[in-house]
Amino acid sequence: MQRYDAIVIGSGHNGLAAAVLLQQAGLATVCLEANRYAGGMASTVELFDGYRFEIAGSVQFPTSAVVSRALGLDGLPTIEMDVMSVSMRGIGDEPLVYFTDPMRMFTHLVDVHGEDAANGLAMLMAWSQAPTRALGRFDAARPAKSLDEMYACATNELERTSITDLLFGSVTDVLDRYLPDKERHGALRGMLALLACNTTYRGPATPGSAAALAFGLAVPDENTVLTHKLRGGIGTLTEHLERRLRSDGGELLLRSEVAQILVADSRVTGVRLTDGTTFEAPVVVSCVSPDLTVTGLVPAEAIAADVRDRYSRVDHRGSYVQMHFALDAAPEFAKPYELLNEPTMQAAIGLFSTPEELQQQWEDCRRGIVPADPTIALQIPSAQDPDLAPPGKHAASAFALWFPVEADHAHYGRLKAEMGQRVIDKITRIAPNFESLITKHTTFTPRHMATMFAAPGGDFCHGLFHPDQMGPNRPGPNGHPDQPLGIKGLYLGSAGCHGGPGITFIPGYNAAQAVLGEG
Repeated sequence: MQRYDAIVIGSGHNGLAAAVLLQQAGLATVCLEANRYAGGMASTVELFDGYRFEIAGSVQFPTSAVVSRALGLDGLPTIEMDVMSVSMRGIGDEPLVYFTDPMRMFTHLVDVHGEDAANGLAMLMAWSQAPTRALGRFDAARPAKSLDEMYACATNELERTSITDLLFGSVTDVLDRYLPDKERHGALRGMLALLACNTTYRGPATPGSAAALAFGLAVPDENTVLTHKLRGGIGTLTEHLERRLRSDGGELLLRSEVAQILVADSRVTGVRLTDGTTFEAPVVVSCVSPDLTVTGLVPAEAIAADVRDRYSRVDHRGSYVQMHFALDAAPEFAKPYELLNEPTMQAAIGLFSTPEELQQQWEDCRRGIVPADPTIALQIPSAQDPDLAPPGKHAASAFALWFPVEADHAHYGRLKAEMGQRVIDKITRIAPNFESLITKHTTFTPRHMATMFAAPGGDFCHGLFHPDQMGPNRPGPNGHPDQPLGIKGLYLGSAGCHGGPGITFIPGYNAAQAVLGEG
């Protein structure tokens, strides 16, 4: 038996963050990872010879300054971006370019899309202020607020209404209020609908979907560090944390899958791997999903039945495909989208459906129908980070909604191939040589993500961002505020906890602080 002060299960960004902080504090820490590489969904992986891809997560969100300093994130190599993303509907409309410079962005928005679009976006951001405070997305080492505390974040009746929207409203309700022109605001409405719906299993007109919009629009405060695109992809973050853990004397063991968390007398004693190896420690931080931890890793007799039952009802219906392409050359975008041939415009290209179309596509996917014209977020990161592909070649990725995850298993392969081809077809409509440039590609469905990363249902949120799975309904390090785990030494730190999802490190940081505060 190997003995440690702390064991961390899972080496995703939250697991590595927790392990680094515990080791820095003087606890002999081992991080156990079932996969053959660290980083989980926040990895940059060579899928084809010479082509490296951000295999799942690709966006680092603004980071709490406290967390950034603690993890040493400030000095990582970045790519200065003139353009964050470009949004369009792909029907000949004028692209909406998101410049990093706020004044340039405002001028573009007014000149191309009208003053009402600029005003509407400003009002929408104002709408998000109270929900941001209520959700506490970037709050480090602070628990989720109760419903009363969430409403107390409002300073006037308008802000109170926005918190009611957060809890009960839909994305469409909010967009119709601030960006009502469905034609002129089409690209902007489509982008915002995807921003919300990619963390849910709800269409934008479905009540409760506004929670995810508020979460996506959460504006950082003065204690938050804004980030740029990382050179080398999102895996640069987790590679940095892996090096830091090892340099501080901590251990990271790959291909070490935990089969059970060991508990005696309501106290953690360690873990046992699938190969029978046992590790002993008085502290275990689980950074796999909370429900997998409670219902799959903790012995049934070690936890109260009502606690176990609560964790058995988490919604994990991820409904997307993630595709990666090895391209023989740069795609050539045709008129009226020739501006996309500029490498600075290729970091993120949104080929969006309207919120109304996205709602219908979600309703169709529930009946086993693949979207005819799926919403796509396309990236060609090698355009500005050439080391991600061989010389003269390019690595591209696409994320698309909605994949029919409730379809019968017998049809899964056919639906995967059908949706993958429709994604390729849609990209090829604006870049006619795209399909001919593909030398290799792969399509990951939620089922693949579940297998590769132990994410139930392929849900990268570890619990979709619905009102009944957010705020006080999302567990913290010790469980739900009104229903603790009841096992001393067991802590939760995955994206399924308060502060997640998104690459902010908050759940992992919170778990480590809970350990150190109670040690």
